[in-house]
Amino acid sequence: HGREPVVVAARRALERAREEIRAGYEAGDPVELVISELDAAIAPRLRRVLNATGVIVHTNLGRAPLAAEALERVRETAGGYSNLEYDLAAGARGSRQDHLAAALRELTGAEAALVVNNNAGAVLLALAALAEGREVIVSRSELIEIGDGFRIPEVLSRSGATLVEVGTTNRTRLGDYEQAMTERTAVLLRVHQSNFRIVGFTEQPTVREIARLADRHGTVLVDDLGSGVLRELADEPSASQSLTAGAHLVTFSGDKLLGGPQAGIAVGRADLVERLRRHPLQRALRADKLTLAALEGTLAAFRTGEVPVLRMLEEPAEAVRARAERLASLTGGEVEATVARAGGGALPLAEIESYACALEEELAAPLREGDPPVVGIVRDGRLLLDCRTLTEAEVDETADAVARVKA
Repeated sequence: HGREPVVVAARRALERAREEIRAGYEAGDPVELVISELDAAIAPRLRRVLNATGVIVHTNLGRAPLAAEALERVRETAGGYSNLEYDLAAGARGSRQDHLAAALRELTGAEAALVVNNNAGAVLLALAALAEGREVIVSRSELIEIGDGFRIPEVLSRSGATLVEVGTTNRTRLGDYEQAMTERTAVLLRVHQSNFRIVGFTEQPTVREIARLADRHGTVLVDDLGSGVLRELADEPSASQSLTAGAHLVTFSGDKLLGGPQAGIAVGRADLVERLRRHPLQRALRADKLTLAALEGTLAAFRTGEVPVLRMLEEPAEAVRARAERLASLTGGEVEATVARAGGGALPLAEIESYACALEEELAAPLREGDPPVVGIVRDGRLLLDCRTLTEAEVDETADAVARVKA
């Protein structure tokens, strides 16, 4: 361990011993206390967790689990050097953006694509590159907070653009956009409402209607989809649908419904994507080689349907029930029908039929603190372990964890 870490561990062990004595307990063996402190110091803080919450894209638990293809690409890329910014054919410097551009163009129908490190960054870059010093028009119903206190108006202000709000919380008409347009208008921004919906007495123009308005006035429609669907999925708009409807630039996340790593993806008109690529912020926001490798693997898995997020979203309820029954038989629990959620701000109104193994509430804390940690949902005095977000192998791991806690 080295002298300095041992000294630090010894000091911490002494402090622990003093606290135990002050509390009226017998202090533990000093050597064992020091070893315990040393082990704790080198133990990983970022740990694998068994997600038994039924929330598929769980923001607090790392969002999307990666596909096997994505993990393999990361392993290959991380284990040595790569052609990240090297053109092997030309024997000269290349661009890291070239590796994914063709696949993203194929999957979305866009003219060009660019990848940065997260979707908020993609939106910020788009507004900075296309509207700095000018105006961006947004419906009041879309001035949302996207989590952890980050709000669209604040992201927009950092881009150097001026926000122009139109419409009301529940009703915005196409005429509201047109009336607000001036010679300073650069972008019409449409923002996915994330994990809420406004229902009832509402009105909102379609992407096609806003795109036609933008075309008539020589401005740009930027459509922030948020969740990143590449094909039709319930009520979530896909990137290709938005582009087909006339959006000039579409941004979305890599680690939500796409099922990949954290990334922000911008696709659309080639001249607009090029402006993003040349903006100074692009270098500050660019994705690293591991993100690009994982995203490339995810796009490959997407073609074959081997993306875990999509499997969990679309798996028949009876298959989930079978896992819940097996877990219940292994742990002495009961099977309970429940509702799973997409999570990640996607499909907020969708209730996905699911099944859980119900156990005593008292097991929740020790299971969270185990190795591996198991995180479930406490409801009505019981701990529910939702099996939609557990694989067959993870059911066995969960059963073993429950057995250790009960022992």
